[in-house]
Amino acid sequence: MTDLKAHERIAQLVSELNEHIYRYYVLSAPSISDAEYDRLFRELENLENENPELILPDSPTQRVGAKVQGSFQSLKHEIPMLSLNNAMNEEELRGFDEQVRRFLEKEGFAKNKVEYAIELKFDGLAVSLRYEEGVLVQGVTRGDGFNGELITENLRTIKSIPLRLRLENPPSVLEVRGEVLFLKQAFEALNEERVKNGEEPFANPRNAASGSLRQLDASITAKRPLSFYAYGSGVVSVDWTFKTHDALIAFYRDIGFLSSPFFNVVNGVDELIAAYRSALEKRDSLPFEVDGLVAKVNDYSLQKILGFRQRSPRWAIAAKFPPVEETSKLLDIVVQVGRTGAITPVAILKPVRVGGVIVSRATLHNEDEITRKGLKIGDTVVIRRQGDVIPAVVSVVTHLRDGSEKDFVFPKECPECGTTLLRPASEAVYRCPNNSCPAKIQQRLIHFASRKGADIEGLGDRLIEVLLDSGLIRDIPDLYKIKKEQLEALPRMGELSSENLLKALERSKRIELSHFIYALGIRHVGERTALLLARFCNSIERFLDLDYETLLSISEVGVETAKAIVSFLSNEEERSNIGELLALGFEVLEPEKLETGILDGKVFVLTGTLESLS
Repeated sequence: MTDLKAHERIAQLVSELNEHIYRYYVLSAPSISDAEYDRLFRELENLENENPELILPDSPTQRVGAKVQGSFQSLKHEIPMLSLNNAMNEEELRGFDEQVRRFLEKEGFAKNKVEYAIELKFDGLAVSLRYEEGVLVQGVTRGDGFNGELITENLRTIKSIPLRLRLENPPSVLEVRGEVLFLKQAFEALNEERVKNGEEPFANPRNAASGSLRQLDASITAKRPLSFYAYGSGVVSVDWTFKTHDALIAFYRDIGFLSSPFFNVVNGVDELIAAYRSALEKRDSLPFEVDGLVAKVNDYSLQKILGFRQRSPRWAIAAKFPPVEETSKLLDIVVQVGRTGAITPVAILKPVRVGGVIVSRATLHNEDEITRKGLKIGDTVVIRRQGDVIPAVVSVVTHLRDGSEKDFVFPKECPECGTTLLRPASEAVYRCPNNSCPAKIQQRLIHFASRKGADIEGLGDRLIEVLLDSGLIRDIPDLYKIKKEQLEALPRMGELSSENLLKALERSKRIELSHFIYALGIRHVGERTALLLARFCNSIERFLDLDYETLLSISEVGVETAKAIVSFLSNEEERSNIGELLALGFEVLEPEKLETGILDGKVFVLTGTLESLS
């Protein structure tokens, strides 16, 4: 076959196969048999193997995920992916509508009724897809809203993401934003397979979607039946604009994307509330997990007038669904030791499906909560789950007691190291005061290595446990002293996995100040407080010099948080660990300065929650 004929046949096969993929995965209306699709796909593969220079960027063979990456690159969003305020009930929805109309009236745009575009609030992972001249060139996770991870190869494997837009004259640039998720049926099948293979099942579909997309080996992602639903835009060429949100969604459907099956436009708050009730009724029958309904002012010109508050837009709201509740048997209560020594009781439950997820454990918070709820081992209890929040035991079904139930006695000693537990008068939590407690050290290491901390790829909970048990590490700095031959001697750690971990450890030494502060595991210092501290201090040296009075002058830092930070910074062992990390080559980066007016005149896509936006 000549090059010209090969090029023509490859182009024809790519076009045909992409059409079949669209009909199967987007329209749910396959036009050929699986066997015929496989025959065409194999023909294309053979032609491309013989003529690799003729491979097209939208060829379905590029979905197989053959590329293995060393790590994910961080990328800044040109237009941030911000978050929405929540409405927890119908009254708050009415309050939102009233605020919208009042603000518009003040700006000279009086409205008796506002038109809202409504769509389901997906419970997955938000991503942004960049198309240039109609071809997918880049895919990025939402991340912290300002910076995400570049996961283009993994996103290419998702069949409901078109590699080329179904459009004759595409915009030069179009960023499509939406949610990657698992359908309930696909999620259950994945977990069944993991259990069969001796792997830990995913806790919920959101975790499964996130874990699948963050695979360094895209061929693993390719085996996971993920779906993508479009709901907004980022950067769009100036020659491509839309006047309303429903026009954008209709456009997405026309060019090959899935979108919310519940999408509608309503007029006024009464219709909005009726739509919310209708969505709530349909919740259990939907093929995927949702945790609410999103309402956006449909007219983009009105969105621009409404603008933003300090942390959220005035023109959109997430109307959350009430939590899902089920009953189960309380089989036992065990206690866990956290990184700060906090002792947390956990309910061991007879497995029960709650909101599409099998729940076998639930938090009990502290001893006072157990007493207040009157919990006994053997009780029938009500379990509540909302979104990705850890399931909780909310009450006891007392009339089902038969006398076999037993009281739970809270331990007086740490279950891990035997140290007498302390409970400060002002707190509801018992703590282990032993800084050498193995459980505390293990949890500190897990926290340090987490994505929001040092983000050490490949250093999971199990490997940390193995490293501790083997005596290779005793605290955080020891991680950076491990030798390759020591790792290779560990179970299931060959040459390649050892090399990859050492590379990940080396990469983690270059870290933003906010991530470094968070990774230290200071009590009361979460992701947002770490970001506030980093922006205030601008350097690790200034952070280490913070005193109580200075801390109280920082917005949102309260008395208890200030005390905890001062206590941490005055601890010789903690300062020694930080000094050792810096001596081992840590480069702690100053936080990026936010430009003034960066939000001016922008229309943003918003999803999920963002703790770190100020």
